[in-house]
Amino acid sequence: MKRKLFYVDPYQQRGITEVVTLAKDDLERWYVTLEETLFFPTGGGQPNDVGRIKDIVVFDVEEVEGEIRHYIAEPSLEVGESVDMEINWHRRFDFMQQHTGQHILTASFVELFGIQTTSFHLGKEIVTIDLDVKKVSDEQLLEVEKRANQIILENRLIETKWVSKDELDAYPLRKQVAVEEDIRLVIIPDFDYNGCGGTHPSSTGQIGTIKILDTEMQKGNVRLHFVCGNRVVDQLHRKQKTLQEVTQLLSASEDGVVKSVKVLLENGKKLEKTLEEAHQQLLNYEVKELLGNQKEETVSIERVFRHRSIQQLQKLARLTVAEATNSQLIFIAENDGLLQVVLARGTDNQANMKQLIVQILPLINGKGGGSENFAQGGGETDLTGEQLLEKIHSF
Repeated sequence: MKRKLFYVDPYQQRGITEVVTLAKDDLERWYVTLEETLFFPTGGGQPNDVGRIKDIVVFDVEEVEGEIRHYIAEPSLEVGESVDMEINWHRRFDFMQQHTGQHILTASFVELFGIQTTSFHLGKEIVTIDLDVKKVSDEQLLEVEKRANQIILENRLIETKWVSKDELDAYPLRKQVAVEEDIRLVIIPDFDYNGCGGTHPSSTGQIGTIKILDTEMQKGNVRLHFVCGNRVVDQLHRKQKTLQEVTQLLSASEDGVVKSVKVLLENGKKLEKTLEEAHQQLLNYEVKELLGNQKEETVSIERVFRHRSIQQLQKLARLTVAEATNSQLIFIAENDGLLQVVLARGTDNQANMKQLIVQILPLINGKGGGSENFAQGGGETDLTGEQLLEKIHSF
C-alpha cells in the first residue's frame, strides 16, 4: 500500500479514509491498515507519528512487508469502515524541523569540508549525526553552523520529486540512494539533493534555526549533537534556568559565573590538600598510639575498628609496619555485617600474611588475597570483630 497523503502534503493533519484490515501481529498487538494514511511509519532515522483513528489512540506505526500498520489501543474498528484520522501535529512538525535541519547540516559539512555523515538519530530532546572523520575543530563547527543557518534564513524552497532509477543521473545526489524504485528526492536547489522518504516542510525558513550543542567520540569518529527549531528555544530555556540558579548560588553575575566557579574549584583543591595533610598527621599520631612504648623483639598489634574503610586500614597498616619493622598486625573493620581484614608484617618479621588470610577467609565467607608481607579480604558474617580475633588465636 502506497503512503500517499503525507507525501502529497506533510502539513495535512486530519483526513478521512477506509479501514482495510484489522489484525494482530506476532506480539499480539492490534493494528489496522488504511486505504491511505497521514501517519508516517518509523524509518530513515525519523520516528513514527502518533495520533488517533476515530478517537482510538494510535501509539505506533510501522511498515511491514509493504503495508503500513497502525497499532491501536483497542480493536473497535471494522474493516470497510470510513474513519477520521488525526496525527499529533506538534510531534510531526518537530520531526520535520529536526529531519530537515539534519539534511542542511550534513550538506554544509560536505560543501565546506567534504565531511560525510554516516548515520542520523532523531531523539526526544537531542538529534545526532555521526561524521566520517576522526576530529573536527571548533572553527569548523562554527563555520558549518553559520552556513546552515544562512540556508535557513534565505528561506529556500524545499522540493520533493518522485523519480525513476534512470533519472537519477540528472541530479547531483549527496549520496547514493538505497532503493531502485519509488525513489523520492528531497531537494534544496543549488545546495542539497538527497533521496529521502521522511517528512519535510516546504521551505528552509520553517526550520527556524540550528544550534550545534556538543561533540563526542563514538567508535573512533565524531558524533555531533544538535537541535533545530522549537528545540533550540527549549534548550535556551533550560540552560538559562540552570544559569540563573548557578548565579544565585554563587552570588555572581552571569558574566562572572566562570570566574566564580574557577575560584570555587581552586579553593576546593586547596581544601582537599589541607584535609589530606591533616588526615596524614592523624594517621601518624594513630601509628604512635598503636606502637606505644613497646620494645619487644616482635610487636604484635590487633585492633577492631568500626566504620573504617579497608583503604584507610591498608594505609594505616603500611605506615605502622614501616615504623616498626619487627611488627605484625591484624586490623579488622566492622561495617554493617561485613568484616574486612588487613594483615601486614614488617621487613624484620617472618610471619606469613598470605597463609594467614587463607585461613581467615572461610570463617567470614570472604574473598581476598595478598602476599607474605601484606594481605586483605572481606566477607559477610554474623561474627563480630572480637569473635573473629578469638578464632584467629586458635590457629
